[in-house]
Amino acid sequence: MAYRAEVGRIKRRAYRDWEYWAKPVPGFGDPAARLLLIGLAPGAHGANRTGRMFTGDSSGDFLYKVLFAAGFASQPTSTSRDDGLQLIDAYISAAVRCAPPDNKPTVEEIRTCRPYLERELALLPHVQVVVALGRLAFDVYLGILRDQGKIARRSSFRFAHGAAHRPAPGSPLLISSYHPSQQNTSTGKLTAPMFRDVFERARRELRAPTEAREATGRSGAG
Repeated sequence: MAYRAEVGRIKRRAYRDWEYWAKPVPGFGDPAARLLLIGLAPGAHGANRTGRMFTGDSSGDFLYKVLFAAGFASQPTSTSRDDGLQLIDAYISAAVRCAPPDNKPTVEEIRTCRPYLERELALLPHVQVVVALGRLAFDVYLGILRDQGKIARRSSFRFAHGAAHRPAPGSPLLISSYHPSQQNTSTGKLTAPMFRDVFERARRELRAPTEAREATGRSGAG
């Protein structure tokens, strides 16, 4: 908490005219969302500056282009809380709500912030697909399922980019992805086509129940 406040006081030279948010950053999106994205934490000069998840930094630039292309966002850019962006059938949250030094939250920070994610999960009853952006988000989400008695152990699920798991019968499909951090995108560890594949898979999953119902209706018609 002290770090995100310090960043807000000192600021980055490029943003010296900004009034930094410098507070815990809430999740945002469609309250009826069927797609939930879980990130790591607010970027020091991104969400910690703008007050909205994945807004104002390179990670957000990378993410929203793909969400827009997949039909989950109303525009391909996210620069401020009042830029008109709306998420479509999607909600974005994070494992940690305050910007941590070097994007490495402590165990205590993760434990302190987890109840906020748990509350959001309870308030998003229509979620059918969860995309975990990075290993930490993946582990935190599985830890919640374990403590709720929905899975036996977190270690039963392997993190890999594009891997999909159905943790328990009737639970949302969990898709793991590399985080769209500049460290991953600038090195080619995560490319735009790789990232698009994740959300195209999510789109297919959300479309499948509708197509199944329509097919059932057609077969019973006449």
